[in-house]
Amino acid sequence: MSRKAIWRLSAVISGLSGIIILIGVLYPIFSYNSIYSPRFEKLISPVNESLPGVAGQGTFDDTQASTWFPTAVKKEAFASSKVEYYTISIPRLKIDNASVAIGGEDLNKSLIQYPGTALPGKRGNSVIFGHSILPIFYNPKEYISIFSLLPTLKKGDDIYVNYDGVSYTYRVETMFEVRPTDIQVLEQDTSDSFLTLVTCTPPGDPTKPKRLIVRARVVLPDQNQSID
Repeated sequence: MSRKAIWRLSAVISGLSGIIILIGVLYPIFSYNSIYSPRFEKLISPVNESLPGVAGQGTFDDTQASTWFPTAVKKEAFASSKVEYYTISIPRLKIDNASVAIGGEDLNKSLIQYPGTALPGKRGNSVIFGHSILPIFYNPKEYISIFSLLPTLKKGDDIYVNYDGVSYTYRVETMFEVRPTDIQVLEQDTSDSFLTLVTCTPPGDPTKPKRLIVRARVVLPDQNQSID
């Protein structure tokens, strides 16, 4: 084969490789918007997106939990706890006993329970943040990618939480998207025990303009049992 032919073949291979990489990056974003996003129940309209630190507006480090809802004011723990970490399992996503840090910050090291939200099994809303990247790099054991497949959850899916030696089952009730300025999702509802999972979306989009919210409610093993 001549040198000229080799150069042409190399150019073709390089071009095809570039196209494949581009498709690998763009396809998850398009598929998310066309397949998953339309089935979410609602989208809360943004109050104001021109805020520093909001995704797509200025500096945004999505490995730090405090940047996800920049207008929210962090509160002290909703209830006192000597426990710093607990675990969560989501069978559909093959997540098994992932660590959740209460009031933590670094999403590279664990899932993070947002400060000021209820402890698992208590009345209120336990809010857990998890990082996401391109779904093709999903690994349920790596915290940088752990919530990449969160959009594939469905109503009725179970989520298991083990907090301070007690196991709780939560069942997914609703899924929707919000903007980083919609801090209503962090508010407390003491009518029951709720679990809210949050990640940045669309997966693979570097601007991560929205937050996916998965809301679940505790399932009591005995209907006569009550929560604290």
